[in-house]
Amino acid sequence: MRQILIIGAGKSTSVLISYLLDKSETENLFLTIGDLDIENAKNLSQNHERCKAIVLDVFNKESRESAIKDADIVISMLPARFHIEAAKDCIKYKKSLVTASYVSKEMKALDQEVKENGLVFMNEIGVDPGIDHMSAMKVIDSIRDKGGKMILFESFTGGLVAPESDTNLWNYKFTWNPRNVVVAGQGGVAEFIQEGKYKYIPYHRLFRRTEFLEIEGHGRFEGYANRNSLDYRSIYGLEDILTLYRGTIRRVGFSKAWNMFVQLGLTDDTYTMQDTMNMSYRDFINSFLPYSPTNTVELKLRHNLKIDQDDIMWNKLEELDLFNKDKKIGLENATPAQALQKILSDKWTLAEDDKDMIVMYHKFGYELNGEKKQIDSTMVLIGEDQTRTAMAKTVGLPVAIATLAILNKKITTPGVQIPITKEVYTPILEELESHGILFKEQENKYLGYNPSGGVGN
Repeated sequence: MRQILIIGAGKSTSVLISYLLDKSETENLFLTIGDLDIENAKNLSQNHERCKAIVLDVFNKESRESAIKDADIVISMLPARFHIEAAKDCIKYKKSLVTASYVSKEMKALDQEVKENGLVFMNEIGVDPGIDHMSAMKVIDSIRDKGGKMILFESFTGGLVAPESDTNLWNYKFTWNPRNVVVAGQGGVAEFIQEGKYKYIPYHRLFRRTEFLEIEGHGRFEGYANRNSLDYRSIYGLEDILTLYRGTIRRVGFSKAWNMFVQLGLTDDTYTMQDTMNMSYRDFINSFLPYSPTNTVELKLRHNLKIDQDDIMWNKLEELDLFNKDKKIGLENATPAQALQKILSDKWTLAEDDKDMIVMYHKFGYELNGEKKQIDSTMVLIGEDQTRTAMAKTVGLPVAIATLAILNKKITTPGVQIPITKEVYTPILEELESHGILFKEQENKYLGYNPSGGVGN
């Protein structure tokens, strides 16, 4: 049997494993799931006869090398910073590798060795990055194939709560790593280009510079800028493009409300606070407000943020139980961001019967035969349950499909790469459609850069 090693048994791994186990007999596969927590790995193995769970510490050279040496191909579902040791072993033992993570500098540095050994190191094959690459390149390549010239590309992705599970004023719940939500946009400036002009948004302004997006059948959304838009000029071959903007999708009103936390300093992750183990939620908020012997925390906060008592922003803050003097942060030496994450997790964790939703939107502007045209491409997927979430499907399925394609020699071009070639994206997108992950593409009148949105109108 052909051996597949899966390192990491996190949330997105469930759908990945189910897909491969469903094909284990017809494809002659045997899966080994390695994780620090053997119980996590055992739960995902489903007691299947073609699957086993092992304890695997990626920093333990002996156990890591032993597992990789016995595999035919390796999937790493670990955080990006942990891939590199497994990647080096994959070269040593001549095994191809698949990850859903962004290509790090360390990973990119292995490219020549990977090519010399005839291996495929496929990265960024999740949802974003991943499905965004493939769906975008499919349209970009089709425009180029008919002689068109790209002049605009905008792309947005969001992990949201499904409408039927949307039960709070923020229209948001954690569907993925809460920490990534709390610290989003920090550590740099959002850089992009619009109508040939370079634009920059510093972090303290990020959540007040949003675009509106209207997606037919699903309503209105907003998007705020990602940090690395300009990198995609070389990735997608768009060096001469006039507008290039990538962002994150939220429901309308989220960013304005989130900006309150940014302005107070609650999302800062650069220092630790005193006695956060015993600090109440109310004390946490008060820590960022001026001292007053007479005014309450509520009054000081409203004054500081210039919020009226009947403002929906105030209702959103109250809904989070921020002024509770009995609930404790309960974390030792927490940063403000970690404390905020704890508070939000109380309210924004998905309930057992909640469903999540992935929303993706691309806008392509191009010129053909002297005429400017526009294509809008949208994908919306709602999760089935707490195991087969939309996030788990859109991350796990592309990883699984790519793994089999490499194993079956359908993807053969060696090197450290991402899924932007027809060889890779064509078969994967076709199979994703059979799982309900499909894009609706619509020709529209060219609007240029239009911050008021208008998808599907």
